[in-house]
Amino acid sequence: MKKWMYLIFPGAMLVVFLGLYFPDQKNSEAKEAQRQVEIQRKKDAEELQRKQLEDRARADSARREAETAADIAKRDAARVAKQAADKKNLEDEIAAVQGDNDKLSKQSAELQLKLDTLNKQRDDLSREEFELAKQVQLGEVSRSNADLEIQRVVDMISTRAAQSSMAQMPAPPPSK
Repeated sequence: MKKWMYLIFPGAMLVVFLGLYFPDQKNSEAKEAQRQVEIQRKKDAEELQRKQLEDRARADSARREAETAADIAKRDAARVAKQAADKKNLEDEIAAVQGDNDKLSKQSAELQLKLDTLNKQRDDLSREEFELAKQVQLGEVSRSNADLEIQRVVDMISTRAAQSSMAQMPAPPPSK
């Protein structure tokens, strides 16, 4: 009998197990189905939430891109306007400087002409002064030569007079 015990107890336990397993299997399948439905519902909710977040992110991205594009367009327009204003100011300054340059060029030409005229007058006056100084010097040389000539003539006359008999003193009368 001992050998049958190895079959009876496990067989009885198998029957008890199957008796408990099959009724509970339907309950477990219902719970599993309910759990699968719950999981599917959570997945659907997560999918819906993910789609909403993606849509919101796309909308925000599109809005930011539009704002960025508008901001870039505004900055470009401002930069173009500033460049145009700077260009106009620069052209005005160039025109003013060119006008001043023309005016100063004319004034420079006039002053150069005056300077040339004054240099010519100075050269003429220097030449005239040199000629006058030359004449004065020649006059002084002539006067000096004339003085020398007068001294020579006076010396010659005095020498001739000294040698002449008229200029000599008569001999003293004989003494008696």
